[in-house]
Amino acid sequence: MPTVTFEDVLAAAARLRGVAHRTPVVTSRTLDAQVGAQCFLKCENLQRVGAFKFRGAYNALVQLSPAQRAAGVVAYSSGNHAQGVALAAALLKIPATIVMPSDAPLSKLAATRGYGAQVVLYERGVDDRQAIAEHLVQERGATLIAPYDDPQIVAGAGTAALELLEDAPGLDALVVCVGGAGLFAGSCLAAHGVNESIALWGVEPQAGDDLARSLARGEIVEIPVPQTIADGLQTQATSALTFEIVRTHARGVVTVSDDELRAAMRWAFERLKLVIEPSGAAGLAAMLSGRLPDVAGKRVGIIITGGNVDPERFAQLIAGC
Repeated sequence: MPTVTFEDVLAAAARLRGVAHRTPVVTSRTLDAQVGAQCFLKCENLQRVGAFKFRGAYNALVQLSPAQRAAGVVAYSSGNHAQGVALAAALLKIPATIVMPSDAPLSKLAATRGYGAQVVLYERGVDDRQAIAEHLVQERGATLIAPYDDPQIVAGAGTAALELLEDAPGLDALVVCVGGAGLFAGSCLAAHGVNESIALWGVEPQAGDDLARSLARGEIVEIPVPQTIADGLQTQATSALTFEIVRTHARGVVTVSDDELRAAMRWAFERLKLVIEPSGAAGLAAMLSGRLPDVAGKRVGIIITGGNVDPERFAQLIAGC
């Protein structure tokens, strides 16, 4: 099985320098007082394509051979990985085809097409998106760019945590949203490459707790398509690659409800003037709802993973929270 190391994260950071945004780290005295800890929010909602996913996508595509570039790439994603691959492909002049669910947010569909990628739609919970993507790969001789089961995707994602640790040194804990666990795995490698004592916590929606179940059982657990507002965290199972990294490094995984995600989105909008999509709010929701143990008085880093949400849906989600 392929492996990923801290050195891979450092190499990815070098490739991304000057290409990806070095997103800001935001602090709030109000948040610190409310949760009883000193929090540092890494705002990947302000990254290119509006999410951290650009990091892994570019890191993977920039290493393709000339022959692979000419044949193009295929990816499957509910939206943020789709946009990341589409933009990276556009920058590198690589043809890209993205398999996306028909119920993906309209803004994510529009942006993916806007970057020049071809979009192939499927029905979530009915069609097998990976099978569709693999058929396209075989048909076209293209390269599959998986959303998290790829060493270069994991390494690229880990650069967000690496930057956070550089800009907010001395963190005691790092809190990361979890879908397929590519970001979580990369963050684990980045954090423990800098300081092995940092506590790594993942956050999943209650309806999509496959990683929490997997860690409890000691093996990968697959669940039905999660029914949650966090469309980017509707993963049914992690991969062998990310699971091994996470269970080696992570302190644990906690879950948050959809109502807690909504409340975190509204809190960030009102207090920080930040627009965060439901998936991106998971880490902040865990802090605000007191889900994380042993963080009182500590320095806690939180990765805000994305801000791609349709305006109408955003307004609907935060109304009445």
